[in-house]
Amino acid sequence: MAQGGVQLARETFSCPICLDPLKDPVTIPCGHSYCMDCLKHHWDGERIHSCPQCRQSFAPRPVLLKNTMLAALVEELKKTGLQEAPADLCYAGEEDVGCDVCTGRKLRAFRSCLQCVASYCETHLQPHFESAALQKHKLVEPSKKLRENVCFRHDEVLKLFCRTDQQSICYLCSVDEHKGHDTVSAAAERTEKQRELEGSRLNIQQRIQDGEKEVKLLQQEVEAVNGSADKAVEDSEETFTELIRLMEKRCSDVKQQLRSQQDREVSRVREIQEKLEQEIRDLKRRDAELEQLSLTEDHTQFLHSYSSLPAPLSETPHSSSINIGPLYYFEDVTVALSDLRDKLQDVLRDNWTEEDVLRPPPEPQTRAGFLKYSREITLDPNTAHTQLLLSEGNRRATVKRQTQPYPSHPDRFTDHEQVLSRESLTGRCYWEVEWRGGVSIAVAYKETTRSGRLKDSRFGHNDTSWALEHYKLGYKFWYNNVHSHLSGPWSGRIGVYLDHGAGILSFYSVIDDTMTLLHRVQTAFTQPLHAGLWLYYYSGDTAEFCELK
Repeated sequence: MAQGGVQLARETFSCPICLDPLKDPVTIPCGHSYCMDCLKHHWDGERIHSCPQCRQSFAPRPVLLKNTMLAALVEELKKTGLQEAPADLCYAGEEDVGCDVCTGRKLRAFRSCLQCVASYCETHLQPHFESAALQKHKLVEPSKKLRENVCFRHDEVLKLFCRTDQQSICYLCSVDEHKGHDTVSAAAERTEKQRELEGSRLNIQQRIQDGEKEVKLLQQEVEAVNGSADKAVEDSEETFTELIRLMEKRCSDVKQQLRSQQDREVSRVREIQEKLEQEIRDLKRRDAELEQLSLTEDHTQFLHSYSSLPAPLSETPHSSSINIGPLYYFEDVTVALSDLRDKLQDVLRDNWTEEDVLRPPPEPQTRAGFLKYSREITLDPNTAHTQLLLSEGNRRATVKRQTQPYPSHPDRFTDHEQVLSRESLTGRCYWEVEWRGGVSIAVAYKETTRSGRLKDSRFGHNDTSWALEHYKLGYKFWYNNVHSHLSGPWSGRIGVYLDHGAGILSFYSVIDDTMTLLHRVQTAFTQPLHAGLWLYYYSGDTAEFCELK
């Protein structure tokens, strides 16, 4: 009970402006009391001076005199328990929404009321919880924009929405300048817009999912490129290491063969040399004997000795008759190695460039070559216009005047009879389309516009798609709403070749196995592509992605 009395004193002897205990209290003619400084500041600059609480006005401005009795009571109550304003009171700062009922220093608003167009602190909000009439009001988070909910002409709450002028109005506007317009309640329009918003969110979320899938595919392609490059580097190192090993082994074999041949030739020459040297020694000894005989003075002895001479020495090859080879025994080996070196230099020339190593394979020249890159293409029903019937395992699209019962989907084309493939296309791909009637055969990014004007959403009429238009009078190629007429043999089958990495897109007329180039695009593709079809509005026009063997 004592605590309740203190609480009563706090409320009774607090200034309604600053909410703190009264300082130099003054009492004005209506009976309400304030801090002298608070009331002076409140009245300064005002032409009409009124009570901040009861709004009673005074003329002239009352002279403010200190209420000595009230000041004494405040001082006495401070000694017995009257304190400053409770710390848990949350005053509104510059960034906060203030209570519209609080006078003086405002408390922070706890809720805003859309019907009252006012914000309330917790204390002043209580009637909205206690009064049956106020309980029906719509309370929201505190907002500084409440005045935007009030009509600036009639000062009434904007509870209606004019669909004709696409703006919020009050009930007086509906019978005034908006009379006869298509008007609904703000709640009904919110429901409709909320439905559109949810559809937009679903579209965005679907595009996020598709984008994440494409990012994952691109990441996989990066990993594949890195893996392929690492494998190629590893293979090249192994290949050159093997070549070096083979060269070293061959070098060793040649050296061994040369040394063996050297040994054989030297042995042969040494053997002849030794025989010649032995002959020379024998001849020198015989020459010495003959010289000794020639010096014999006794004729009889000379003749006797001469007749007893041994038989002449056997004939041996003389140096002049020995086949001494020239000094270039192994020059034929040197010549052969020089030829080998020249051939290797032609293969392993020093001016290899990155293009020589990484140059992509050239575009095929025959249909058989294109078929090596063939891709199975199917159409995505979630993108098909409602007047396109998909059949043949979603490979064929046919124009129907009857609306097809496709479910609502954010990826669906709504203004042109178009459809995209389910598969995203990167790397090198080839496919063929058979057609009847009027058809555009296209490739497009996933993000290409699904609805809107001709230049926004039709294939080839924006910068996110490329299209070959196939009609009775010939061919046209479209990109970014610019077209060019093409010449080429008329065919009911069109071949499309894509080299995504090289930025090449080619269209061919296919007659049996004969392919004639109609148009080639050289650009830089920044995203994976999808095959697309646009069919004229004539019922029965059809196009089908062929099954290629």
